[in-house]
Amino acid sequence: MDITTLWRAPVVNPVNRKARSIPGLNPINMYGRVFFFAWFGFFLAFWSWYAFPPLLTLTIAKDLGLTSTDIANSNIIALVATLLVRLVAGPACDMFGPRYTFAACLLIGSIPTALAGAVTSAKGLLALRFFIGILGGSFVPCQVWSTGFFDKNIVGTANSFTGGFGNAGGGVTYFLMPAIFDSLVSNQHLSAHVAWRVAFIVPFICIVAVAIALLICCPDTPTGKWSERHLRAEQNLAEHGITGDVVNLPAGFGDKSNSVGTGSPAGSNEKVDFTATGKITGDHDHEAQLGQQQMLDTARGEVVQKPTFKEAMHVIFSPQTFVTAGGYFCSFGAELSINSILGAYYLKNFASLGQTGTGRWAAMFGLLNIAFRPMGGILSDFLYRRFGVWGKKMLIHVYAVITGAFLIAIGLTNSSHTSTMFGLVAGMAFFLEGGNGANYSLVPHVHPYANGIVSGFTGAMGNLGGIIFAIIFRYNGTNYGKVFWIIGIITIAINLSVSWIRPIPKGQIGGR
Repeated sequence: MDITTLWRAPVVNPVNRKARSIPGLNPINMYGRVFFFAWFGFFLAFWSWYAFPPLLTLTIAKDLGLTSTDIANSNIIALVATLLVRLVAGPACDMFGPRYTFAACLLIGSIPTALAGAVTSAKGLLALRFFIGILGGSFVPCQVWSTGFFDKNIVGTANSFTGGFGNAGGGVTYFLMPAIFDSLVSNQHLSAHVAWRVAFIVPFICIVAVAIALLICCPDTPTGKWSERHLRAEQNLAEHGITGDVVNLPAGFGDKSNSVGTGSPAGSNEKVDFTATGKITGDHDHEAQLGQQQMLDTARGEVVQKPTFKEAMHVIFSPQTFVTAGGYFCSFGAELSINSILGAYYLKNFASLGQTGTGRWAAMFGLLNIAFRPMGGILSDFLYRRFGVWGKKMLIHVYAVITGAFLIAIGLTNSSHTSTMFGLVAGMAFFLEGGNGANYSLVPHVHPYANGIVSGFTGAMGNLGGIIFAIIFRYNGTNYGKVFWIIGIITIAINLSVSWIRPIPKGQIGGR
């Protein structure tokens, strides 16, 4: 690995101008800037989305007179809105672009965040957490935006970093919200009744500032406006002596049988070289081995199309979409539900640690996303270079089966020893969170012309998993260990049942 790629302007694909490396330490560069806002925007959204659980078990429950059932119901309702928003956000990304969809999710979701102080009852809490759940939908445009700026050789790594850093907000909130609350009580001398309400103003301010900044500082796509993406692709083809219409695909779009045009035959050995700016030059230190047909297929198969309802249904109900959706149902669904109860689980088994202590240990589960989710994406990209798309797919299932084994172990041992419990949870997090990264490393390959739809549906199924697992927690009371092994069995069963499906449809243009 060349470490200078972390700040050097990246080499780009000559057709779609996607970067082939991640200048994550260079916010001046367009690709580095989009990378930063993608993960940081989702980080803030996740922080606010999960800002209630760290204070809910003791402080808020006491203030509002909540029962354990009220708390469980609020955890479930927080996921319902996100499920609905993700289903809408996917097609919205394909129609209006991920940047505007991202900003809309952040700005709309920030409003109920600021209104947290108005809650006075259990019903009010349910209503508020439902609308705050809009913030969870920002994951979809985060991933679609990242996919739009980074090429297939590195997209798994890019998506896993943006998703992993963002998901870490679910861990940071266990540190930040109690810290803000404690500061308001001890330093500002506010009562607990007032302090937890004022604490929610902090994420509101941060979210609004970042949403406005990403609209001002970042573009829709590497080639400019979202509405002009097809024209720019055709222009880039023309610069290399290739003509072909990439705007409209015939019925059954995305199939190789429909790829007809004026590009040269596949297998052409013509070299097209490019620099970080995407301009054709004679510098052979920056060249891509792309034949003309390969470039035309990239333009036709990987430029996002404006979806019709029929085409959207074709994509959603394809077996390949079910693979990513099923995998994310288990991995992210488990993460969401466990995030909501882990502090309470620790408080039950290790009462001596108190709310703050158990909250900090619970935070580690979310914070491990910083390392473990990116590791899943990096390994997925490595396997892609060695074994193609099948390597990415099989990694998802391997991660899932081992995750299931850890979940079963946690549930059956239900340990009262901190070292055993925390060690098992960390091991489970390694494979569960790595599986999330591996899953969204495969998503850009599945129907890339409808990436928003696939991303939205897959993300929504992750939320559906979170809802179903949260309901199981809800009806098992404080018997947390039992639910852990139930989730483990479900995870293994679903992944084995879809492991035989090929990763991308036979004959598909793009995504290979």
